[in-house]
Amino acid sequence: MKTKKFKFDEYEIKILILALNELRNQLIREERYTDPVDELILKLADVE
Repeated sequence: MKTKKFKFDEYEIKILILALNELRNQLIREERYTDPVDELILKLADVE
């Protein structure tokens, strides 16, 4: 698997987390799998 690194400021991280959370909520409403989105949210939250 190829890994890429990105640099985001605090404001951009908050926007990404909010967008991912909306996606997660949509997946929950559709009764779909949310683990990949959950992992990304946790990784971004850990950066702060």
